[in-house]
Amino acid sequence: MSEPSLRILQILRAPVGGAFRHVGDLTEALAARGHALGIVADAGSGDARTEEKFAALAPHASLGIHRLPIPRTLGAADLTTPLRLRGLARRLGIDVLHGHGAKGGFAARLVRMAGGAPVALYTPHGGVLHYPVSSLTGRVFRQLERSLLAQTDAVIFESAFAQQAFGMSIGRPACPAPVIHNGLAEAEFVAIAPAADAHDFVFIGEFRELKGIRYLLQALVGVAAPDGRPATLVLAGAGPQMAEFRALIDSLGLAGRVELAGVRPAREMFSRGRCVVVPSLAESLPYVILEAAAAGRPVIATQVGGIGEIFGPTAAALLPPADGPALGRAMCDFLADPAPAAVAAASRFTFIRQRFSVDYMADSIEALYRQALALRGHTAGF
Repeated sequence: MSEPSLRILQILRAPVGGAFRHVGDLTEALAARGHALGIVADAGSGDARTEEKFAALAPHASLGIHRLPIPRTLGAADLTTPLRLRGLARRLGIDVLHGHGAKGGFAARLVRMAGGAPVALYTPHGGVLHYPVSSLTGRVFRQLERSLLAQTDAVIFESAFAQQAFGMSIGRPACPAPVIHNGLAEAEFVAIAPAADAHDFVFIGEFRELKGIRYLLQALVGVAAPDGRPATLVLAGAGPQMAEFRALIDSLGLAGRVELAGVRPAREMFSRGRCVVVPSLAESLPYVILEAAAAGRPVIATQVGGIGEIFGPTAAALLPPADGPALGRAMCDFLADPAPAAVAAASRFTFIRQRFSVDYMADSIEALYRQALALRGHTAGF
């Protein structure tokens, strides 16, 4: 006899970036297994493609897509939204709450504590660890994390790095807390060649300080091909510091060498640059590197978060974060001789294809949902 299907509500704040990609992949995979899913996201967040992505997810989210106020830091909605979520979870007969990111995780566990659903699971996606310990917000969020661990039925870490960092900064969870890597569909493992008019380098991500764009632009100033031609770069994305980085491009005299492409799909942008650059200052397990590896693209990246877990046998090539000169040298080396980067890209392609699968990710998370319900003495349809 097959196990009963589950009714699952996934909660995240900003429907952008890797966390949103993860929620989308998980929703589609679990819906294909016969489960009913709903998604809750902040009413005021998103980017140019958010509604398009939600429209694509709607057929898989049979319990609906709900937009409620979820502030980035702390606000009045942190008191009112959990009450609305409790009512929503009860009306939908939710079995499992799954919070993604700091604010999604807070909301899921508050709703569970208020009796909105039997179990709450939490995937940090970096979350509170991105706030400096020295800041008031960082200290408050870490204390909230510690206090809510008792209301957490499982913590899912998308990288071993995230698991270790959480244990050191917050504490070791008493509940199940496995590492379950993000995964890609088999159809994504298709090589993408650079276009004839491709830029030398391409960056894809949010325009905010943690992504290291400032160091990338500063490094680009001195990067040139062996024949003296100044290197070019295309930046794809949007974010809260877009205007600031646009001004930096102008002040560095890079306006003729940098293209701003806006928010575009990663696989589309891979053909727009000969080498992908990910100069992040902090990450958990960035999808853009998984996607670039699956597309067979050369990648220059920093040794932060779980990036080394994706780079695998090529991890020695990773750069220190916030080191513009090292980044510039790596970019010059690529232009001088791209062959070693191509060999490393082929090695990463083989490595991640064997280890980072959407099916494995969904199977593991589904099993954890059932384990959490069993530990609480519940079955589907509580």
